[in-house]
Amino acid sequence: MKYYITTPIFYPNSSPHIGTAYTTVAADVLARYHRLQGDQVHFLTGTDENAQKIVRTAEANNTEPKIYVDGVVERFKELWQALDISNDDFIRTTEERHQVVVQRIFTKLFEQGDIYKSEYSGWYCTPCETFWMENKLIDGKCPNADCGREVELLKEESYFFRLSKYQGALLKYIEEHPAFIQPVSRRNEMLRFIEGGLEDLCVSRTTFQWGIKVPFDPKHVVYVWLDALINYISALGYPDGENYKRFWPADVHIMGKDIVRFHAVIWPIILMAIDIPLPKVIYGHGWYLTKDGGKISKSRGNVQDSFALIQRYGSDAIRYFLLREMQAGTDGTYSEDNVVERINSDLANDFGNFVSRSLAMIVKYRDGIIPRPSQDGELELELKALSSEVKKAVDGSLRRCDPASALEEIWRFVARCNKYVDETSPWALAKHEEQKERLDTVLYTFAECIRIMAILTAPFMPGIPSKICELLGKDERLIRWEEADQWGIAEAGIKVQKGEPLFPRIDLAQYLTAEETATVDKNLNESPESLQAPEFEFEPIKGEITIDEFAKIDLRVGKVLSAEKVEKTDKLMKLEVEVAGEVRTIVSGIAKHYSPDDLVNQYIVLVANLKPTKLRGITSQGMILAASQGEVLEVITINKKLPGGARVK
Repeated sequence: MKYYITTPIFYPNSSPHIGTAYTTVAADVLARYHRLQGDQVHFLTGTDENAQKIVRTAEANNTEPKIYVDGVVERFKELWQALDISNDDFIRTTEERHQVVVQRIFTKLFEQGDIYKSEYSGWYCTPCETFWMENKLIDGKCPNADCGREVELLKEESYFFRLSKYQGALLKYIEEHPAFIQPVSRRNEMLRFIEGGLEDLCVSRTTFQWGIKVPFDPKHVVYVWLDALINYISALGYPDGENYKRFWPADVHIMGKDIVRFHAVIWPIILMAIDIPLPKVIYGHGWYLTKDGGKISKSRGNVQDSFALIQRYGSDAIRYFLLREMQAGTDGTYSEDNVVERINSDLANDFGNFVSRSLAMIVKYRDGIIPRPSQDGELELELKALSSEVKKAVDGSLRRCDPASALEEIWRFVARCNKYVDETSPWALAKHEEQKERLDTVLYTFAECIRIMAILTAPFMPGIPSKICELLGKDERLIRWEEADQWGIAEAGIKVQKGEPLFPRIDLAQYLTAEETATVDKNLNESPESLQAPEFEFEPIKGEITIDEFAKIDLRVGKVLSAEKVEKTDKLMKLEVEVAGEVRTIVSGIAKHYSPDDLVNQYIVLVANLKPTKLRGITSQGMILAASQGEVLEVITINKKLPGGARVK
């Protein structure tokens, strides 16, 4: 089957940032996934260079627009290479192959009466490349929520495209094709916008000359959105190119939510007007926001240096973070702290640690040779069933353009693999000769789990399969998507190696002393069969209680509504917590370890039936649960948003 996926073409008015990186990485995951499925894939990205903002940026840099964009475009290409983006084509709107198609379509639309000449008088926002009616402005400025900048009054001769003519046809198409605009929230937004009435679109400018000339009226240049959107077919060689015949219509156009309107309204109407099929899916993802809720964008001046992040943490780790944090239909939150937390928790502790421990035990107990398994037990059968369930869920999530959900499913399998190590305790089996066959089965299962983890994560972190193949006897045949839920693929007798950690922990020294760090490293290198902590002085375990005594403690989930430090104290924090339909005040000694913002909207666990007490004059109606050792403390939180008041059993 064919699969054609595109990113939007990006403005090269400055270097790419995290937002553009997310879009392109998400598209790359879908392209890689379909290649693994055996589909014939065409993956397009590129740059939108015929815009007034390019002219102004070039002027500000005292250079010609083409010279300026050439340099920035190279940065885009370098970033995509650094992020292991597997695009098949890169289109620039300054290329002749694009210009001739734009001129051809513009002429066709004019000749059939869908484009006409008139005079435009209205307000124009250069950063957004959008005209606005005066009644749409907010305080005289651009109404775009992410802009809000000054607009300028323009009056000039222009050509207009009859969007209004196709309003009814577009509404009918969207209603008859519910999967056309995704997710549902974007579809509903577009329906409301179209139902509000479409105005004809200004599609040419005369006040600057940077752009594609209108062939029959060369004092006009084609307006950026009509020009830019056509890239999706000009790159394929419309109308006679083999790629156009093979790959159109597009299977997915993926983009940020701020430009869905152009892709879900203007683009389909252009295609209707020239009588070619519409794309199958227009998918608008959320934005990456900073911790204070602001969008990461060039205009806000809060962009993140993607090259520096990749250099610090590696391409696979950055790809994983970007994909895991952006839930379908919602915005993601970016901070470098979040990046480090994801790497240490998910990649180093969960994924990398399982691979290191498992291979080290095969090396230690079987001289690095994968043993032949004997009969599966209950735990092995459970793992096999889970791998099948997870693969099916990953397939479904990626077909819905939802990488975050797919990764959540994969990490269910990763977590179960780690639990399997603790349940089987190979280091204990190795002490008993009569357990030799059982140990062989466990060690073989380790190898199979690693193989399956490598396959499932291949679209997301493309550097991982080759590294794991190297560890598993350099056999590239081990990585085939259709075998992600099949067992018995790894061959007994293959020699494995432990290798270097796939994901080294980041900034471990900020949490542990140098001596403790050395202890952790020593444990990992010399005793991989268990992830040992540094030697601490632990409090003794208290005396036994009965189940009836434990049942007296009522543990509940609570949602933190607000938090603030208690004045004139170093460690007390006052929290307002929703639990079982009421709001309680709880005072907790966690202020040295958390800022108030860290806990708001988090779901914590508390002792709900603790007798109230006064702390610094504040009545505290419960106690929240936290784990601590030495100077380290972490509040126990619930990942799934259970309602405040849910029982903890």
